[in-house]
Amino acid sequence: MDMESLNTLLRNVAQGKTSVEDAARSLMHLSFEDIDYAHIDHHRSLRKGFPEVIFGQGKTGDQIIGIMEKMVLQENIVLVTRVIEQQADRIMSRFPEATHHQDAKMVVWKKHEIPKHGKGTILVLSAGTSDIPVAKEACLTAEVMGNHVESVFDVGVAGIHRLFDHKKMIDQASVLIVVAGMEGALPSVVAGMVSRPVIAVPTSVGYGVSLGGLTALFAMLNSCSSNVAVVNIDNGFGAGYMASIINRVS
Repeated sequence: MDMESLNTLLRNVAQGKTSVEDAARSLMHLSFEDIDYAHIDHHRSLRKGFPEVIFGQGKTGDQIIGIMEKMVLQENIVLVTRVIEQQADRIMSRFPEATHHQDAKMVVWKKHEIPKHGKGTILVLSAGTSDIPVAKEACLTAEVMGNHVESVFDVGVAGIHRLFDHKKMIDQASVLIVVAGMEGALPSVVAGMVSRPVIAVPTSVGYGVSLGGLTALFAMLNSCSSNVAVVNIDNGFGAGYMASIINRVS
């Protein structure tokens, strides 16, 4: 339950449109709800401004559906990350009004269109085409959290002139998310061009000594550009979430 829903419920009680008993039932699981295999944090929207996100990896389709069935009663949006095709098929059969974003491995259920809360534009850059799935996860997360998001893909350092062709867009962004595998150099380059925060996302894309993204992670953590912050390997969701929070105050 978010602040808008809570205020509406309280106004309806004050105006006699909703009984005290009905309101009490609506608030029965305001803190959390125990459904055996999950403790659903219904209070998160009030605390943080966005509902609990369902991490699909390792869950069955039925478990995800069970959590969603409880959440849609109280939330305006439900976001499921890291879903595979079999999970998505089960979810969509139960919630056909939801949207499966195959490229980002995400499912989004919305009660209505999400208003824009961000103060500027979040720009997502990917070094290579192979980094796009993680970049898309960042894009979609930032979008459903109420931000204007733009993206540019495949502008890595192996052809740095491609990046400079988008300099106007880069200069106008409030927050930048830069996704890169291999040697992970792109975030440092971008951060050296702007005064805005740059959120670096290492990916597990690369040959043997990339070590599943560790090489890119270490390179980003050692960036000499002071305006770089780094999230975990392949964590497009975390980057999109953090960029959204920054964009509300920037």
